[in-house]
Amino acid sequence: MPAKTSAKGGKLGGKVKGNEGGKSHSRSQRAGLQFPVSRIHRMLRKSTLGRRIGSGAPVYLAAVLEYLSAEILELAGNAARDNKKRRINPRHLQLAIRNDEEWVTSVE
Repeated sequence: MPAKTSAKGGKLGGKVKGNEGGKSHSRSQRAGLQFPVSRIHRMLRKSTLGRRIGSGAPVYLAAVLEYLSAEILELAGNAARDNKKRRINPRHLQLAIRNDEEWVTSVE
């Protein structure tokens, strides 16, 4: 007896492929992040914390780091624009941190 097929020609039943095109996606892409989840996972394993790191920990840490980076870059960009510059330099980062109360308390 031949196997049942769907209207598209594929076999019915069995495991559904989540990635039909065969194209692999990185963990950063799956999480919708720009920061490297796999690299952070590797660094956590190599640190003194221990080798057993959950699969969600590096994703969460990458998301937090990306958020903090975006916040400080936005403030530094505003400081650069106030100084009529198009590029962010270290002075703009320093001005951004010193002029924001939340960053002052977190950096101290």
